[in-house]
Amino acid sequence: MKKIGILGSGIVAKTLGAGFVKHGYQIMLGTRDAFKLNDWAVDLGSNAQIGTFAQAAAFGDIIVLAVHGSAAKVVLESAGAKNLEQKTIIDACNPIGDAAPVNGVLNFFTDPNSSLMEALQASFPEANFVKAFNSVGSAFMVNPTFESKPSMFICGNSTEAKREVTAILDAFGWETEDFGMVESARAIEPLCMLWCIRGFRDNAWTHAFKLLKQ
Repeated sequence: MKKIGILGSGIVAKTLGAGFVKHGYQIMLGTRDAFKLNDWAVDLGSNAQIGTFAQAAAFGDIIVLAVHGSAAKVVLESAGAKNLEQKTIIDACNPIGDAAPVNGVLNFFTDPNSSLMEALQASFPEANFVKAFNSVGSAFMVNPTFESKPSMFICGNSTEAKREVTAILDAFGWETEDFGMVESARAIEPLCMLWCIRGFRDNAWTHAFKLLKQ
């Protein structure tokens, strides 16, 4: 089973890290402050390690990018471009700006004709980015319990990378909907906005998206 390097130390990184360990993967979580995560790693057991961004990127056969969107490029630079080459990078980030939501609508620092993942793919062309896990809250990322399997929308340029991510999503209890190439991140990233509107307006955060097809 492939090893997972996770870049980030927030709730999304820790939730996905615990999910990978639950499903039998070895993980290394990369962070600037390893000390604050020691207890978390100990609780997960021998399959969880803590390291720097570069160490986690070198460790992982597959990389998970789970940081604030504004920090994503800097974190990948810290991880080292050589450590990312030819690897699948699951991009769970959203381009959320610093301004407060307006009537529940988040502020993005991208425009409708661009996306964060496109910018990251252009900056690290030897890596294979796949957008996933950005359109639901962390509480439901791993084996969510809804009446039916929710849909996880993904996109990316590499068919093989998307196959790897689909296998993970299958194990994590999701129905994968492949929406094509990297440009589709322009539509998938704003799903975060849509998901959050219900949360901010109604204080209701227990939902996910489902694509219905005939």
